[in-house]
Amino acid sequence: MAATPQNPAAATPRRKVSRHRGEGQWAAGHFTPLNGNEQFKKDDDGLNVRTRIETIYSKRGFDSIDPNDLRGRMRWWGLYTQRKPGIDGGKTAVLEPEELDDKYFMLRVRIDGGRLTTRQLRVIGEISQEFARGTADITDRQNVQYHWIRIEDVPEIWNRLEAVGLSTTEACGDTPRVIIGSPVAGIAEDEIIDGTPAIEEIHRRVIGNPAYSNLPRKFKTAVSGSPLLDVAHEINDVAFVGVVHPEHGPGFDVWVGGGLSTNPKIGVRLGAWVPLDEVPDVHEGVVAIFRDYGYRRLRTRARLKFLVADWGPEKFRQVLEDEYLKRKLTDGPAPAQPVERWRDHVGVHRQRDGRFYVGFAPRVGRVDGTTLTKIADLAEAHGSGRVRTTVEQKMIILDVEEPQVESLVEALEALDLTARPSPFRRGTMACTGIEYCKLAIVETKARGSSLIDELERRIPDFDEPITINLNGCPNACARIQVADIGLKGQLVVNDRGEQVEGYQVHLGGALGLEAGFGRKVRGLKVTAEGLPDYVERVLKRFQAEREEGERFAAWAARAGEESLS
Repeated sequence: MAATPQNPAAATPRRKVSRHRGEGQWAAGHFTPLNGNEQFKKDDDGLNVRTRIETIYSKRGFDSIDPNDLRGRMRWWGLYTQRKPGIDGGKTAVLEPEELDDKYFMLRVRIDGGRLTTRQLRVIGEISQEFARGTADITDRQNVQYHWIRIEDVPEIWNRLEAVGLSTTEACGDTPRVIIGSPVAGIAEDEIIDGTPAIEEIHRRVIGNPAYSNLPRKFKTAVSGSPLLDVAHEINDVAFVGVVHPEHGPGFDVWVGGGLSTNPKIGVRLGAWVPLDEVPDVHEGVVAIFRDYGYRRLRTRARLKFLVADWGPEKFRQVLEDEYLKRKLTDGPAPAQPVERWRDHVGVHRQRDGRFYVGFAPRVGRVDGTTLTKIADLAEAHGSGRVRTTVEQKMIILDVEEPQVESLVEALEALDLTARPSPFRRGTMACTGIEYCKLAIVETKARGSSLIDELERRIPDFDEPITINLNGCPNACARIQVADIGLKGQLVVNDRGEQVEGYQVHLGGALGLEAGFGRKVRGLKVTAEGLPDYVERVLKRFQAEREEGERFAAWAARAGEESLS
């Protein structure tokens, strides 16, 4: 039928009218599960799976595990199935989950604030040796991750961890994840305010609490009173950053809505100053906003950063104040520019009590259980009972008397745990990669370690702070977008026309008050084999072209593509 003035609809095809179900926000009355993840969470709280693990799965074995527990609720207790050996990166997005699953697990131990006693560290190391084939990686969120865990051994591992005050509760899943904190909280000479009491109270209130165990997706928290801005606050869902209010004194500036992955966003300030004792209230309010208003329809939009981007900081603060806190927050200042380029606390530093802490650099966060027990022994032999993990995959031993410092540094060197690392050892991070991760496309840990060796050999005079972050897939667990040189794993074609492991390159990303994402050079992809040549080339160009005092990120932002290729 032709369109006429009397029948204009004939000119366009009839569209199917569907009922709009919104974004699945509970606060808008949309409680009907809109995807499989929301359905299994509605069917049973992930916290409840522990009982089934202890009474059924650990006794009957891997094949007895319900699929919704295996690939869903078990994450609430830090368990992910690991990648079956021998499956190459080209199969990652092709195979079904059950084809990728090995009958072993990654198990994540949450270490809130990065705080460990030597007794706890020794238990972590012993569990690694007995149950995890020696594996124990330090993550960039201060946790430790095991691999090769059998479901039969999980209850005993929990018993040993919990006996020394550790747990895997909500280390993964759609939950409040580990609360990262300054690893030198309470001891650093230059600290603005110690956030440790807030971390402890946040943990008491929200971790394992059914009121917050069904969030739209994961929720990341950071608390630090260090002027070094040492917890990557810009890429957390909520962060509390130490500042001094001109009238009220030390407290925290509040940031919300940060995150990376495939749609990265830098967090935004709410413009609010919060005293130490009110941080847990504000944190709980932000978590509750995410629970109630977060988007649950599409998993790809289910992070807090999307809600913050849509609302803006002004509306977010208003909802927080009016609906959750029931009071107004105090306006406050932004944090000051950090004076140090490195924020990882590596090296020897004086504490406020006159003793020293010693930060040291494992290779790309990879250690093992034997090494961890030796670190605990070294710490105790040099007078310390406390160690810390950092958000840069590093470790710190606290409370060392001055006469003991040099001996400790030498003992760490003997374990290949240097407190005086090259910029390449200090600044290179890597995610788990294809060795164990079901999402990965390429290898990362061994590649990062060998890259360190090559760069130390090729450019021994390079002395500028530089971050090189390797990620096995687009999900940015190793923070590729905010590294000087960020390497996103993918399959590429080499000069011989073969499909091989390689990386898309991001250049000039940064955290700090000049936070921003690295630029991608058009068409620039590097094979894994050619990675040392590429990084050497671009760093030598930086050395040749940089202006006085110019950091790599600033140079990369202004350099021509020919210099970056």
